[in-house]
Amino acid sequence: MTAEGARGGAVRVLIVDDHPVVRRGLRTMLEGETWVDGVLEAATCAEAVGIASTEPVGVVAMDVALPDGDGVEATRRIVQGRPETRVLMVTMTDDEDVVGRALRAGARGYVLKDTDPDVIVDALRTVAGGGLVLGPRVGPQMLTSLRRQPVELPPPFDRLTPRERDILRRLAGGDTNARIARHFGLSEKTVRNQLSAVFAKLGVADRVQAALLARDAGLTG
Repeated sequence: MTAEGARGGAVRVLIVDDHPVVRRGLRTMLEGETWVDGVLEAATCAEAVGIASTEPVGVVAMDVALPDGDGVEATRRIVQGRPETRVLMVTMTDDEDVVGRALRAGARGYVLKDTDPDVIVDALRTVAGGGLVLGPRVGPQMLTSLRRQPVELPPPFDRLTPRERDILRRLAGGDTNARIARHFGLSEKTVRNQLSAVFAKLGVADRVQAALLARDAGLTG
């Protein structure tokens, strides 16, 4: 079964919060939604990552402060393992640094727990459908700030230089060395040398393996 669930486009929701009352309240609201195929619960980072890796979860409502760690790091691990799973942070923390870390870790939205419950449910539905949501009291300047900051890439892609990442994106998009060279105004020999460095850093043998790895990571042009 995919993350879209059994009921034509409906998704499973995972609620991650260490307070049973919070989980129960959100579950009660979600179970009446036609777009929800089921609700799962987790009280810790470890439980959340474990469930998300084994169950077809479409969207996660993730708290930040959890007993065994940081919900932002749990989000990073979930998204890296299951890129199709969308995460909405639902927390009391409105610190902009935390908001930024969460979005750079792969969260698709951020709302505060004291937001109207109907708004939280709508935010989860929007995120599940591929949208991005920032709650009414989350600084609107956050998206602008994020656009100015470099994207944190997972290993081994974080070892590549900006030019090597650009070349890899073109390769993953199907460009030949000649087309890559023309696009960047380089010689084909330079492109070949750059790709050799890319292959070595990624630990792959050829352009096919590099392209597949890049596509799996969403690193395409």
